[in-house]
Amino acid sequence: MFTAAVITVSDNGYAGKREDTGGPLVAQILTDAGYDVVYREIVSDDPDMIKSALIRCADEKDIALVVTTGGTGFSPRDNTPEATIAVCPRLCPGIPEAMRAESLKITPHGMLSRAQAGIRGGTLIVNVPGSPKAVKEDLAAVLPALKHGLDTLRGEKRDCATPLS
Repeated sequence: MFTAAVITVSDNGYAGKREDTGGPLVAQILTDAGYDVVYREIVSDDPDMIKSALIRCADEKDIALVVTTGGTGFSPRDNTPEATIAVCPRLCPGIPEAMRAESLKITPHGMLSRAQAGIRGGTLIVNVPGSPKAVKEDLAAVLPALKHGLDTLRGEKRDCATPLS
């Protein structure tokens, strides 16, 4: 069982002006998939606050998987992808590509997601949108492969040709 963290990125959520619906949904989906959600936080769309939360989860808490929700669109305050890129020396472009490909099957708006994924130390960081509908679609597209990626990242020896279970 891998540890996981959920970081909601929302100015209004951080200020208590809007209920966080994406974060609890991400946490439930991860729990249902067998992850141990050990940390949750709501941060504003401030790039430094997002970066600090990601670094805290990876460097201080050594959490295996960090999923952010929110801040992946076109709004001037949507800074999650840039913050993720800034703290991840290794990017994982296949993860957001898979999420966008799945979303495009449902809506042409799927191409507008700027979500990123990357590795910081032994932590995989994945951005998903804030919309509960998009959270479900995007995580369904990638969760089956993430455990294999985490096995590899965390040093669990496994043959890449082994089918996913």
